[in-house]
This record gives sequence, C-alpha cells and structure tokens, in this order.
Amino acid sequence: MKLYSCECCNNLVYFENIQCVRCGSTLGFLPETMSMATIGNPDGYECPHPVDKNGNRVYRKCANYQEHNVCNWMVREPENQLCIACRLNRTIPNLSRPENRKYWHALEIEKRRLIFTLLRLDLPLVPKTVNDSGLAFDFLSDKEETFSEMGRVLTGHDQGLITINIAEADPVEREKMRTKMAEPYRTILGHFRHESGHYYWDLLIKDTGWLNPFRDMFGNETEDYSQAMERHYSQGPPRDWAERFVSSYASMHPWEDWAETWAHYLHIIDTLETAYQFGIQIRPKAGENNVLEAAPGYDPYHQEDIDSLIRHWLPVSFALNSLNRSMGHGHVYPFVLNSPVIAKLGFVHGVVRGAAS
Repeated sequence: MKLYSCECCNNLVYFENIQCVRCGSTLGFLPETMSMATIGNPDGYECPHPVDKNGNRVYRKCANYQEHNVCNWMVREPENQLCIACRLNRTIPNLSRPENRKYWHALEIEKRRLIFTLLRLDLPLVPKTVNDSGLAFDFLSDKEETFSEMGRVLTGHDQGLITINIAEADPVEREKMRTKMAEPYRTILGHFRHESGHYYWDLLIKDTGWLNPFRDMFGNETEDYSQAMERHYSQGPPRDWAERFVSSYASMHPWEDWAETWAHYLHIIDTLETAYQFGIQIRPKAGENNVLEAAPGYDPYHQEDIDSLIRHWLPVSFALNSLNRSMGHGHVYPFVLNSPVIAKLGFVHGVVRGAAS
C-alpha cells in the first residue's frame, strides 16, 4: 500500500481516512490516479481540488460515501453514482439492523484494499452488471444470530459472485471460528483475497493455455470437490502437507491450493509496498550480515520474477513476526514458504504478469 498525505497540511493519512486528523480536511481517494485528494477544508484553506483545466469539479463522492459513510472513494464518470469498488456490490447488509452498518463498513475497508491491489496489478476488473464474466459481491447475514461455518450463509465464490458472511466483520465471532477451524490466520482481507483467487482462476486459467501448466503444478482440478472437502474435514490434511502447501487448507483440492497461493501472493506484494514506502531497513538479511534496504524505485508490483519478491519478503516477514512477538502476540505471518510453495507463487506471478500485459 502506498503512503498518502493531506494536500493541505502534508500530514500522513491512512488509505481508509475520510478526514485529516490535523487540519480537518475532507479526503477522497481517486482510483483513476491511485491518489488521495483533499476535497474540502473546514478552515477555508486553499487546498488543491480534483478539477479540470477550466476549474470545474470532475469528481464527486461515491454515493456510499455521501449517504452511508462506508466508503471514501470518488467517482468521475457522470453516469455512475457509485465508485468502481462499490459498483461491484450486488447485495449489501440489511441496514435495518443497527450493527450491520458497522460490519458493512469493516467489510468495505478490506474490500477496497483488495480492489486497490487488483487495479495496481492491471488485472481485469469489470462489474458483473456490465458483463456476465465480471465480479460481484454479496454481503449477507445469517437469519439466526449464531455464526457457524455450516450456517445459512457460507463465505465463498460461485461464477464471479463472492459471498461474505458479515459475521466475519465481528472480531469476536471471527476469532471463535479461527479457533474452531484451527486456522492460524483468519482475516476479512484474507477472505477477500482467497475468494478473488477463485474468480481469477475462472477468468485467467480455465479454458486457457495456462490450464495444463496449472495441473502440472497444482494437480487436476476435475477431482470431485465435494469428496475432497468431506475427506479434508473428516480425516484432516495429509501429514506432509507443510512440505508442499502454504496452508493445510490448500491441501484439500487444487482449486483451494491455487486460491490460498493467490491470496499469499497478494499478501506479499501489498505488505512489501507498504514496507518500502516507509523506507524500512532489515538487518540482517535472511541469515546474512548485510542490510536489506528500501531500494529507490523498488516496486513489488512490477518485478520480473518471483525471486526478487521472495528475497525481500522473507526478512520483512521475519521482522514483522518478531515485532508482533515483542508486543505479546503470535506471528503476524505464521507460514513457511518452502521451495514447492515458492514455485507455485512463481506460477501465480507469471499468470498475473501475463494478464496485465
């Protein structure tokens, strides 16, 4: 993630901010330029505004920003009331329940981080309302209060439609499920990235020249998925799963192996960009005595091969885990990237670069 600052006072602001905490300026994210604009100031300072050469305002707040305050993106196209991220929503939570707006806001924050990454990668991103092969989101809640992995609303993907149970936005319920499912890492953003992997498998792998290389790397996806899932939950993962997969869940079926690897690829490039935007230096580097510094112009989104990303990621993730341990928490990235997993990440990298080009 890039670093952003207020155009009025130059104070650093978060990607999700709607207001500068120093000068009170109202902020808006411009997806076309991937920049943060100051769109208003309570003290009357003259701030730069998104205007054309004639001084006319060319951006306006997304309707979900204006009406519900769950978004901070701006809209340029006159025919659309919603930003590119919100146009992907097919179903939003039932706002007659007071707590649902809070959950929806939490989901939107993480969804926009996903969309930011997809835009940075130049991947195809079309709403399902425009094209049947496009992407859409349903944010749904169980009719009963109890959240269960086997409840009425299952988080998942089906032909371009990603469904998220809004209970995932409740940290208490999410932690219960994380413990129950023995998952070392369960986050809203992780769900979005994982499910987007299923979508892009359909879009970029299925019925393309990548299919046979995929099968060589991940296995044959025609294996019965229901049987694979039943076997996984009744017998558990194979004993040697850690030698071949990034997570135990990835060992269930080639589709899940791809989606888990895809999600980790997005984890890595987004975190690396954030680290180098802050100019982070790591000493020592992966068991060596030299320093891994924020190389000028280093952009994890535009690297030729996976080796560069892994060479930077391993010491950064080790430092992140060490910092988390110092605060009394577990590892922020509790995964091991061995050679087979790195090869799979390299496959994802190749598919992404091919799609972008």
